[in-house]
Amino acid sequence: MWVLVSCAVVLERRIAEALQRQDFEVALTEAIRGYGPQILGYVRSICRGSEDAGDVFAQFAEELWRALPTFRRNTTLRAFAYRLAWTAAARFYSDAYRRHRERLPTSMASRLAASIQLEHMAAVEREAADLAKLRAELAPEEQTLLVLRLDRDLSWAEIADVLAEDGRAVDQAALRKRFERLKAKIAQKAKDQGLLDG
Repeated sequence: MWVLVSCAVVLERRIAEALQRQDFEVALTEAIRGYGPQILGYVRSICRGSEDAGDVFAQFAEELWRALPTFRRNTTLRAFAYRLAWTAAARFYSDAYRRHRERLPTSMASRLAASIQLEHMAAVEREAADLAKLRAELAPEEQTLLVLRLDRDLSWAEIADVLAEDGRAVDQAALRKRFERLKAKIAQKAKDQGLLDG
């Protein structure tokens, strides 16, 4: 855990330095290479199929590329990136977006996204089948809360930033309570499906 934390700190510092120099290509490359695999795993866990996940991840990369010049650093880039991924997934599954979406032109962000998908395909495919089945039964926001807290180890403050809508803050205490209810719900589902004893 300490190694992951120190790696994230180093990565955040490298991205911040690139942004300070206004070297957005380097910042994007660092962000996609550093956080891309875990964000791809998150996207794959909440999407309904690998093709959808690929489209959402590519959209996320394009949005990150466009957003980097205006990133204000009032949160970690990791939380900011997860927020963009969550927004891309939510928009992807809205009916209006799916009817009107067009294929994105291939850009540096899309090429980076594609390379991350290829490099880490095997790793993200190994998720346990029973857990995947349980998670698939959850609502997207429940899945997001579960993945960000357990799989990605984001702090409650970072999760609140990811789930903030239109600048409205999400109460961290309320998030923790929702998370506790979600764990109880999953435990009950696992018990009902015979995945847990007693």
